[in-house]
Amino acid sequence: MRIERIELRRIELPYITPFETSGWRELANHSVIARVEAEGSVGWGEAPVGVGPWYNEETQSTAWVIGREILAPMLLEAELRRPEDVDALFARVRGNRMARSAFEFAVWDLMARLEGRSLSAMLGGARNRVDVGVSVGVQPDIDTLLRVVAGYLEAGYRRVKLKIKPGWDIEPTRAVRERWPDLRLQVDANSIYTLDDADHLAQLDAFDLLLIEQPLAHDDIIDHAKLQRCLRTPLCLDESIVSPEHARWAIELRACGVINIKPSRVGGLTAARRIHDLAAEAGLPVWCGGMLETGIGRAANVALASLPNFTLPGDISASARYFRRDVVRNPFALNPDSTLSVPEGPGSGAVVDEEFLDSVTLERVVLT
Repeated sequence: MRIERIELRRIELPYITPFETSGWRELANHSVIARVEAEGSVGWGEAPVGVGPWYNEETQSTAWVIGREILAPMLLEAELRRPEDVDALFARVRGNRMARSAFEFAVWDLMARLEGRSLSAMLGGARNRVDVGVSVGVQPDIDTLLRVVAGYLEAGYRRVKLKIKPGWDIEPTRAVRERWPDLRLQVDANSIYTLDDADHLAQLDAFDLLLIEQPLAHDDIIDHAKLQRCLRTPLCLDESIVSPEHARWAIELRACGVINIKPSRVGGLTAARRIHDLAAEAGLPVWCGGMLETGIGRAANVALASLPNFTLPGDISASARYFRRDVVRNPFALNPDSTLSVPEGPGSGAVVDEEFLDSVTLERVVLT
């Protein structure tokens, strides 16, 4: 099969409220959206990049250029037999994994639609609902934090992740744990601490957390292994795991007890599934992280999270958590048991509202 036409868009879709981490603040989704066509069908993918290189080195501008000038031409020239062929095709492109993921997602979606199978089934999914939680950004004060968490619990979420940073870590976590002693709770530092903070971070052991996510440098594995030996709470690596090889290194060094798999961060679903399998063989649980995607990227995440070793709730909350209106006609809604339903129809299940997508598109290009 050959891809006949590729359409790229860069968008700006405002969030309901700004989302703040230890290192940056996001006001809107600035993804690059890919639409591929072949044999009378289409597939959609999303690179959930931001405007600045704060989470990783990629931005909307870099993904736009690399997608238009390098990746799309490569894909149009390729003969594809399986969706995994896209990962192999892009293997010689260094970095730019989020940009690559938009095309890889789109081809998985396209081929699943052509075969009349769900994306979950093609990946080897084992469940029709996936457990999800909610990620709570840094708040102005603890009273506000408690109100925000209470609102999400009333909405039906049963797992909460708190963004933390120096000066906003021990006391906010303590306050949430004291208010809700049985809540499934975890924290995420987005690489803001150093190994010198080990004794300080050890105070988090008192709060019965599911995990502490990425406290040290975004590209570190070795110091995380040292830190894990100082803590009872499992460390979870996120930014450090950009490929199956990085996952293998982390597992062999015992740098973590959990891995957060964001398919866009590792270049797509093929690499994400390999990491899932490596972790399963090592007895490490995984969960699916989110990048505040539209319904296009969220559908890919939900399909991935249906695989067997995704045993912890993912950060793939309902669409209404982020957007007043999504770019899909069938946004994800939270079930009463804190799950999202896995689409069962052909492809990812995302039904794109192209008219509304047009209204949030900043730039569009077609390649053939």
